[in-house]
Amino acid sequence: MADRKADKNKPARLSRRAFIKGAGAAAAVAGLIGARPSASATEPEPSDQRSEGAAERLGPGPETIELMVNGATRRLTLEPRVTLLEALRDYLGLYGTKLVCDRGACGSCTVHLDGNPITSCMMLAVDSRGHEIRTIEGLGSPDHMHPVQTAFVEADALQCGFCTPGMIMSIAAALQRNPGLTLEEIKQAVAGNICRCGTYPHVFKAAMSAAVQLRGAKPPGGNA
Repeated sequence: MADRKADKNKPARLSRRAFIKGAGAAAAVAGLIGARPSASATEPEPSDQRSEGAAERLGPGPETIELMVNGATRRLTLEPRVTLLEALRDYLGLYGTKLVCDRGACGSCTVHLDGNPITSCMMLAVDSRGHEIRTIEGLGSPDHMHPVQTAFVEADALQCGFCTPGMIMSIAAALQRNPGLTLEEIKQAVAGNICRCGTYPHVFKAAMSAAVQLRGAKPPGGNA
């Protein structure tokens, strides 16, 4: 009898089955609580409460955008996946910018973005909004050619012509920053421009001649 009373006073021992059963119930309750949608998840966030750094949502359909190209504002309606190269050629008819590799490897599609040379096939048109875009057509005209364009003609620095616009744009940007570039620096400036015809010696000659013109000096030998 005394032993039975002692057993009643001992705390009940938790069995393995009871533990698993209780743990399962607790997990189920926690899952239900976690699955309950909150007000912030079900209600759209007011636009005035969104953070300033929130990503802009465009597409999937066409969007109307404005681009500053060669000094003029151009209004285009295009899909957000359209590259700047495609926008220039297919939407604005600026065919001087060439489509060759379409992967940023050849430099033929080089244009200026805020004065810096970029491969336009690697940039979306929508990402170029708010920037100054200049193509080979905006660099100079047949009546008023840029010194680099003039030098390319005089040095016969082209054959098939597919690489020529990109070459000119890369060199023009480099000389705009520093007209006193050396030959090695000129080579570095066009390192991303490929000429399959092999006119590099003429390209370098034209670039050095344009550099002299931009410095306002006469080339060696007194030739204009």
